[in-house]
Amino acid sequence: MSRLILRNLTKKFDDVVAVDHVSLEVEEGEFVTLLGPSGCGKTTTLRTIAGFYVPDEGEVYFNDRLMNNVPPNKRNTAMCFQSYALFPHMNVWENIAFGLKMRKVPEAEQKKRVQKALEMLSLVGFENRKPAQLSGGQQQRVALARAIVTEPDILLFDEPLSNLDAKLRVQVRVEIREMQKRLGITSIYVTHDQDEALAISDRIVVMNQGRIEQVGDPHTIYLYPKTAFVAGFIGIANIFTGRVREREGNRVLLESPFGQVWIKAEDFEGKVGEEVKFSFRPEDMVLYREGMSNRIRGTIVHAIFMGDSTDLFVEVKGQRLRARGGNMAYGGDVLKLKPGDTVDFGVDATAFRILS
Repeated sequence: MSRLILRNLTKKFDDVVAVDHVSLEVEEGEFVTLLGPSGCGKTTTLRTIAGFYVPDEGEVYFNDRLMNNVPPNKRNTAMCFQSYALFPHMNVWENIAFGLKMRKVPEAEQKKRVQKALEMLSLVGFENRKPAQLSGGQQQRVALARAIVTEPDILLFDEPLSNLDAKLRVQVRVEIREMQKRLGITSIYVTHDQDEALAISDRIVVMNQGRIEQVGDPHTIYLYPKTAFVAGFIGIANIFTGRVREREGNRVLLESPFGQVWIKAEDFEGKVGEEVKFSFRPEDMVLYREGMSNRIRGTIVHAIFMGDSTDLFVEVKGQRLRARGGNMAYGGDVLKLKPGDTVDFGVDATAFRILS
């Protein structure tokens, strides 16, 4: 295992800055996800860690060793690709053992490691099958097995589940996380899928336009976004601009496009008259109950049944807000709502987030 350190990492392609002064520390055995939209720099960062790219500025360290000019085959990393990158003419056993043969690992040790990987990833019985005879999930397991048998210091994942269907993605991501926890390998995982990142990560690094927007554990990233980008990219958020009207300690009265709302902001230093951007999640906008901090009256425009919940698009003073209610909450009252209904919603003051 290795500790990974990136210091002011920068990578350019002609005039395009793909990675812009990225600094990050990943502890031994930690599972960190680089999350962001296409073109945000996450894959370039991963490939620079792997040694496929040499940084234009900054440093990459494995523990205390500077790796900038160390070739990929000397880094003791392993990568799982989106395409699996299996050799079609080799069977499962041969694919898994390939890296060990290249490293000239003794044959007895090869057999021991390959057998252990087959058992760990539920591939026993598939040893003699070619990749074309396997399902997508099985191919991904073979790619994982090939990566872990080399006992890498750092395991790298480049959108490994993108080619799987939704149900299989959930199953395989659980297997990846369980495997990583058992082995304790420092892991860097790249994805654009927010649910995937929230489900498997110790920490998430949200990237945008080559820079880091926010780093934190999944709970913090989702519940306490620092920027409008993070609030909007991770899950769904109602994001608006308002103006400070009053301050009472940590309670702030905002004049928003849909009316006045009281918010609780512990570290907010804004002054009366200042314009601020703020957000709240759809699940925080619930049917109003007596004593709630804010009462918002609106008209249902759309109601979308989602199985265990219903998404409501609500018109309030010309603004479109989104609410989400559990279908079994309040005796199933959310299911009774339909377009055209005028409804009172409540949002607690603690649900709002001030954004930078």
